[in-house]
Amino acid sequence: MSWQETVTQTVTGLGFDLVDLERSAGGLLRVTIDLPWVPPVAGEAEQPAQFITVEDCEKVTRQLHYLLEVEGLDYRRLEVGSPGIDRPLRHELDYMRFEGQVVDLTLKEPIGVTESGVAANRKKFRGTLERAADGVTWQLVWSDAPEIKPGVRVSKKRLPPPVQALNFELSDVQQARLAPIVNFKGRQAASPAKLAE
Repeated sequence: MSWQETVTQTVTGLGFDLVDLERSAGGLLRVTIDLPWVPPVAGEAEQPAQFITVEDCEKVTRQLHYLLEVEGLDYRRLEVGSPGIDRPLRHELDYMRFEGQVVDLTLKEPIGVTESGVAANRKKFRGTLERAADGVTWQLVWSDAPEIKPGVRVSKKRLPPPVQALNFELSDVQQARLAPIVNFKGRQAASPAKLAE
């Protein structure tokens, strides 16, 4: 059994999801864990968000130290942590879990100009993740309009900024992460889709 399989089985056996696994040349072994997510059943309220605790990381660290020593894996330092605010999205379940959130998306290949005016040779996008109308693919919805600064009055006659959408399949994605947006004021920013309404 490879060390990757050992880590994966250990993490899942303890009741966690393995989000990321990285081994650097300097001997660092970094393991990122999260609590498993189960899609809500239709008609039932979604469970409140739960987060990885320090105790969870300690539990996984103790078990991995023991198992990796038994396996004879040479490493200098082991880090076990939570995914953080810029959590990577790797699987279909991740996209389902974070539907409606703002995501940073990098495509494998740049796209040309689309009907909605997306610039040619663009690979990186930030927008709200949504399920596409076909129910199979995904889409990113955003507006390139500049953000309105706090305290600036907005005319009621002002037209809403144009909203753009990009449809994609998971096979088109090189990397996707939750956008690290921190709001210290406690106000919820409206998504580009809401601005268009």
